[in-house]
Amino acid sequence: MALISKKFNDALNKQIKEELDSGYLYLSMSYWLEEKAYHNLANWYYLQAQEEYIHAKKFMDYIVETGGIVELLGLAKPKSDWESIKQIIDAGYKHEQHITGKIVALVKLSEEISEFQARTLLQWFIDEQIEEEANATELIDKHAGYKNDMLFDQHTQRVAATPSE
Repeated sequence: MALISKKFNDALNKQIKEELDSGYLYLSMSYWLEEKAYHNLANWYYLQAQEEYIHAKKFMDYIVETGGIVELLGLAKPKSDWESIKQIIDAGYKHEQHITGKIVALVKLSEEISEFQARTLLQWFIDEQIEEEANATELIDKHAGYKNDMLFDQHTQRVAATPSE
């Protein structure tokens, strides 16, 4: 007998799609930046994409562990016609706010249907979204201090996330 309800399983499958769509969006940003020779920012968003795939895997692992069924839904085509670094970093922040809303909705659903075993998983994602929005805000604030996008790129560094993220 599954520990996960069909309703919550379906909701998590939709969230997996959101996480994979996020990775796809960040790859789009990364390669636009790479094409413009903003290598550090390209790396920043490439690593962000990898982190989103790790997030999707956390949801998939949870579904399997609780006896549910992982269903991979179709991905949305990400925007690729970016106009500027500012547009990208603003879109990244807006997207993280969107994902935060999705995580909050999962928390509300889990409480509504008494899916209490998901508390630890969802709390991890709440904490993660605080970090994600803070990182996106930091990029926006940092960019505002630079008059030159190439200098901004040169002063933007990020190291790979650990596998647990």
